Amino acid sequence: MEALIRLSAALGIFLTMIGWEGLSPRRKLHLSRRQRWPINLGLAAFNMLIMRVTLGGIAYLSAVHAADNGWGLLNLWHAPTWLSVIITLLVLDFALYCQHIITHKWPLLWRLHQIHHTDLEFDATTAVRFHPLEIMLSMFYKVAWIYLIGAHPMSVIAFEIILNGAATFNHSNVNIPPAIDKKLRWLLITPDMHRVHHSTIPTETDSNYGFSISWWDRLCKTYTPDPKYGHTNMPIGLNAYRSQKDLSFTRLLLLPFKPLKRG
Repeated sequence: MEALIRLSAALGIFLTMIGWEGLSPRRKLHLSRRQRWPINLGLAAFNMLIMRVTLGGIAYLSAVHAADNGWGLLNLWHAPTWLSVIITLLVLDFALYCQHIITHKWPLLWRLHQIHHTDLEFDATTAVRFHPLEIMLSMFYKVAWIYLIGAHPMSVIAFEIILNGAATFNHSNVNIPPAIDKKLRWLLITPDMHRVHHSTIPTETDSNYGFSISWWDRLCKTYTPDPKYGHTNMPIGLNAYRSQKDLSFTRLLLLPFKPLKRG
């Protein structure tokens, strides 16, 4: 049931965002959906299969296990449910912000995370362009935090839905009026804000690490408001990987095991 809830929410948000992209795109894409979507959605399907047969439901089950045994700070403190939910959502979001920075700074993890940044365009499918090993390591990282804080089981489900929904939203190629975007950024990661993170300029790539809440980038001084070349003209991806034909599904799976390129 937990997996069905998450999948239904993720699919609904994804369909909404690609519909919005079609009606009101922010940027003109130079690569067609036919060139990119089979790769991005293929990785998503492959990752779902891998997770289903290996670590399926482990985040929620870990929260239940921690609650049943009274493990974790919130369980030891006997915090009220409403407070446990709020703290869990905030702590896990900040934990993933920190994880995101580490994946950029630690070469071993960058080998995996670079797959996400090799996309030469930026739309809702970019949100699911990840190497399966990174997905699995990220899940173990979240489980560790779930046990540490004693996360409320229902808040873990809510966090997974928010995480997937926010990632789909802030990777989408949708046109939001600048005045509205400016206001939204005080709380949420908007597509314009996160697009900066996918710039080919290293100083811009090394900024705007947040997933859903924009506070962490501002508080930790990793916030860049706008790209140097503007949102409609900025180049997307990594300078070391500019040929779409070199970024096939199979080659992306093998990329972490090849010599690391910087640029």
